[in-house]
Amino acid sequence: MIIGVPQEIKTAEKRVALTPAGVRALSAAGHRVLVQTGAGLGSGFADADYQAAGAELVAQVDELWQRAEMILKVKEPVEPEFGRMRPGLILFTYLHLAADRELTDKLLAAGVVGLAYETIQTAEGRLPLLAPMSAVAGRLSIQAGAFCLETKSGGRGVLLSGVTGVRPAKVVILGAGVAGLNACVVAAGMGARVSILDIKVEPLQHAAEVTGGRAVTLVSNHDNLVQEVSGADLVIGSVLIPGARAPKLVTRELLDLMKPGSAVVDISIDQGGCCETSRPTTHLEPTFVEQGVVHYCVTNMPGVVPRTSTLALTNATLPYVLEVADKGWQGAVADNPEIAAGLNLWQGKLVNRAVAESLGLPFTPFDQT
Repeated sequence: MIIGVPQEIKTAEKRVALTPAGVRALSAAGHRVLVQTGAGLGSGFADADYQAAGAELVAQVDELWQRAEMILKVKEPVEPEFGRMRPGLILFTYLHLAADRELTDKLLAAGVVGLAYETIQTAEGRLPLLAPMSAVAGRLSIQAGAFCLETKSGGRGVLLSGVTGVRPAKVVILGAGVAGLNACVVAAGMGARVSILDIKVEPLQHAAEVTGGRAVTLVSNHDNLVQEVSGADLVIGSVLIPGARAPKLVTRELLDLMKPGSAVVDISIDQGGCCETSRPTTHLEPTFVEQGVVHYCVTNMPGVVPRTSTLALTNATLPYVLEVADKGWQGAVADNPEIAAGLNLWQGKLVNRAVAESLGLPFTPFDQT
């Protein structure tokens, strides 16, 4: 298979979909890898590194898209890339379609085969390709929250850890999945007062264990949500329903109960955000203030640490990429239920139920297409 790796063009995105080590593995399996010139520079990988691993460098991005049978990306396509789509092209990336009707319509019209990292799911319910970036985003969320609480960002001037004689900040984490757990570990390690909420008891038990009891664990319900969020200095939104839009747990009414200058870091923004007032931001302009609360809603948080993120992402994606390349996408979908769960689009139809329902569009089971 001919696999193309273009340079990411989303604002301030420096990650790349494949490391030179990934190229070497694909080349050893008999596949051809085309890498756009300069694609890896933001993550610290030189063109020579890719050439040495067996890649062919392609200077013209349109040529790369035309020649490739499968495109590997990090982020969902943006407007300049829409015209490069074509029927039957395999697009393997984070798609996040549930939060983007325009993108969905463009990809449906183009007839691409859309494989989404974020909906590949194991029999146990794990999301193995979302997990590494969720871990990065969860850890970054505490750094971002500390930045938001500084007065220069519009925050109330609170140090997360506090100091001797001064109470530390209260951090409330919504969702105890991979992102929430990583945020919890970092916040508790810094000495903040941490509460973490989830609708399931099992992840809360895990959070209690890994933090040595330094975090308060609470089942998420209306009363607990109001009590915790209203008293928070920093709220981390890390709620996820695979493939679907995030539920709006923090309403405008609840936001009004928060202290002026408090902050929300909405990790869930890729799936629409779990705060009613959230809207997508970029690393160039990461924050805004609404209803007196600082919002950080960057849609590609791990992109600010591209070296770490690219290495972690390739570690997770490469086995699936190899399987799709070796078997073809239809063979991989037939043989591996995890990859089948990642199939979102085919022949102009939505074949992922959660995505279709979130957008109010028709759902077509794959076996009926």
